[in-house]
Amino acid sequence: MQNRSAVALLIAVLSFWPFPAEAQKNKELAGKCLTCHKQVSPGLYQQWYESSHAVHQVTCIDCHGADKRDIDAFSHNGAQIAVLVTPKDCGVCHAKERDQVGGSHHARAGQILESEDAYLAHVTAGHPVAITGCEACHGANVRIDKNSPNKLSPLSWPNSGIGRINPDGSLGACNACHPRHLFSRAQARQPQSCSKCHLGPDHPQKEVYEESKHGNSYATAIETMNLHSDRWVVGQDYYAAPTCATCHMSATAEQPVTHDVGTRLSYSLRPAISKRQDNWQQKRQAMKQVCSACHRSGFIDGHYAQFDATVALYDEKFAKPATELMTLIRKRQLLEKPASFANDIEWTYWEIWHHEGRRARHGVSMMGPDYTWWHGLYEVAQHFYFKFLPQAMELQDPEVDAWIDRLLAEPEHRWMEEQTEVLRKQIRDGKVQAIYRDLFPQKP
Repeated sequence: MQNRSAVALLIAVLSFWPFPAEAQKNKELAGKCLTCHKQVSPGLYQQWYESSHAVHQVTCIDCHGADKRDIDAFSHNGAQIAVLVTPKDCGVCHAKERDQVGGSHHARAGQILESEDAYLAHVTAGHPVAITGCEACHGANVRIDKNSPNKLSPLSWPNSGIGRINPDGSLGACNACHPRHLFSRAQARQPQSCSKCHLGPDHPQKEVYEESKHGNSYATAIETMNLHSDRWVVGQDYYAAPTCATCHMSATAEQPVTHDVGTRLSYSLRPAISKRQDNWQQKRQAMKQVCSACHRSGFIDGHYAQFDATVALYDEKFAKPATELMTLIRKRQLLEKPASFANDIEWTYWEIWHHEGRRARHGVSMMGPDYTWWHGLYEVAQHFYFKFLPQAMELQDPEVDAWIDRLLAEPEHRWMEEQTEVLRKQIRDGKVQAIYRDLFPQKP
């Protein structure tokens, strides 16, 4: 009712308040926009009508109004407008958020357009899926088409990719997390807002979260999450469970809200071999402080000890050897076909790190045991030992064979030549576990 009363007042103001000439013109245009779109796109209008923008008298022309010199501007019913609303536009009112997003991992997501991921989509499938698959999440380089009614090329519009490269030079799309035209904080605070992109075989954060105790608690207590509150401090305004926003963006008792999603991440788990972030100790401490709203230090430190050990296990036992072996194979020019991904072993290596290895690392980071093991390191191990290494041996190269022999002689890989009962006894005696003792930050 409060929203409706405010909008009714806005309409009255638009109709009767005596503004200076330019302001009056804008208000008249805004009134025309609202009247027309209420008829031709009632869902869009209703979203705006229920939004905080409506309450604060932010209308269509405030966001879509353009200078006729703008490359994407066009005349529409007496107004110069642009369909595309960029972080630069939003930053007129939300300058701090614009700057935080501009310096974040999200803003750089569009750089994937030059990566192996995009290459794979283009050459193995084709251009349409690079647009509707890769760029839909990561963001397109928005193209201008002067012959299009809205000046935007259908090759890059519509697009709300998080790292969209906009014609005005800004990076990102605010509506990737705040869907138009409601732009609700409550929506952005829920994990479903992130799950358009953070799911699937190569980065299943959505599925891991749903498996985890955090996700269980959220799903069974969503009505207690106070999602519509102006202030949203974990442990104070809600306590049932954290969401993606809680851990990566939202306020705590000691930290303000941030739109830079990397400020609490100590690792990059995206590449073949995991990387510590710059200032990772500081960033980890920031994440630990989020955890401390519900957990004591012993629990938090224990989680990070297990997390670090599992990431190190993947890196040291599988990722580094697989990467070194692929480097050797390429150096010795042993691949039959010249194009990247034209050889079976390249696909196997790719899926070991890009799919299975990521699943394992994301699983352990968010306490999802099934993704850590069965969807993760189980598949890494199976394909490393029984697909990747055999494919390398099929190349029949003495240097590659010698490299593999040395690898399989190392303690963590020697198990295949042992008797099962001997291995079972070594597990009971703790000898197998001892091989991995140095992976834990604190030795038991």
